[in-house]
Amino acid sequence: MSDINRYDSTLTDQRRAVLQGDCENCFGLCCVALPFGASSDFAVDKHAGQACNHLQQNFRCGIHDRLRPQGFRGCTVYDCFGAGQKISHLTFKGKSWREAPDTAKLMFDVLPVMRQLQELLWYINEALTYPAARSLHEKLGDMYDQIERLTLLRPEEVMKLDIITHRMEVNELLLQISEGVRSAAASKAAPQTKGGKRTKKIGRGADLIGANMKGADLRGANLRGALLIAANFANADLRGADLIGADFRDTDLGGADLTDSIFLTQSQLNAAKGNHATKLPPSLTRPAHWTTVAR
Repeated sequence: MSDINRYDSTLTDQRRAVLQGDCENCFGLCCVALPFGASSDFAVDKHAGQACNHLQQNFRCGIHDRLRPQGFRGCTVYDCFGAGQKISHLTFKGKSWREAPDTAKLMFDVLPVMRQLQELLWYINEALTYPAARSLHEKLGDMYDQIERLTLLRPEEVMKLDIITHRMEVNELLLQISEGVRSAAASKAAPQTKGGKRTKKIGRGADLIGANMKGADLRGANLRGALLIAANFANADLRGADLIGADFRDTDLGGADLTDSIFLTQSQLNAAKGNHATKLPPSLTRPAHWTTVAR
């Protein structure tokens, strides 16, 4: 495949399709491997390695169409980035943990590691679509190929990977792209004012839990890893903002403009609140529960 074809929109769209969870082609791994506790996100407690009571023999969820009303909002937010189906049909050759109980623990242990690798692939693929990344296409392409090869290793080899190192290597490239995108967007943003909501500390890892950022001009803002839980971002302008790892649980995005925000994932949107007026990047979809917003 030529370098030119590696970065066209058709390829990035094809990659997006496989870098999202496909429950129909997974052995219900997240329903067994992952633990959760009774909370606003889950109705009951469940230990790691214990199958959810709603997991059926065909590995489908018995309440999939009513997870939120039944108290399993956390399930609607989780995205394995395609790790589930890859483990089920490539790593373990289509043999389920029910068919081969002796492989169950290893299969479940591989899921969190594979998910991180798939997440890195998703971010790299998204980065390739940003104009600011053109000068880094070759490096990004090589990095994508490198990480993808890791996802094809035998399960025992996957468990030995130094995920932190790989995340740091990918993040170095993503930061370069982020700086370029944010710089261009920030140059168009309105000056911050004293005494208003825009004076709150905005930056990587910012604590904006419950903050009122309604209508704020946050073009080009660095919100990497920011805590935005239950914050009011209604009608805020987030074009060109870096949202990688930001916690959007119950964040009000009604009417907000996220069209050119970067590294925003579907799972972040699923955790937030929004409405018909919320503007999204074209690669993401409006969550079904976005009918009304709290404020």
